Amino acid sequence: MTDQEKSVIEVRVQNALSQIRPYLQQDGGDVEYVDMTNEGVVMVRLTGHCGSCPHALQTLKQGIETAIKRVIPEVKSVERI
Repeated sequence: MTDQEKSVIEVRVQNALSQIRPYLQQDGGDVEYVDMTNEGVVMVRLTGHCGSCPHALQTLKQGIETAIKRVIPEVKSVERI
C-alpha cells in the first residue's frame, strides 16, 4: 500500500470511527485512532469505560471492526493497543 493510499484509508477509518463513537460514549467509553499498518491493520485505543470493560474485546471485534470492515474492505483487522 502506498503512502497516499494509506492516507486515504486513514481518513475513511477516522470517519467510520466518528460514526461509532456516539454509541460508545453513551456507555461512558470512547475509541481513539492510533495508526494503521501497511498491511491494513488498524490500531485503536479504547478509553473511558471501554478501556476497562470485560466486554471490550467483543465491542472491538463485533462492533468496531465489523462496522469499519463493512465500509472499508481494505482494512484487514482492528486491534487494540
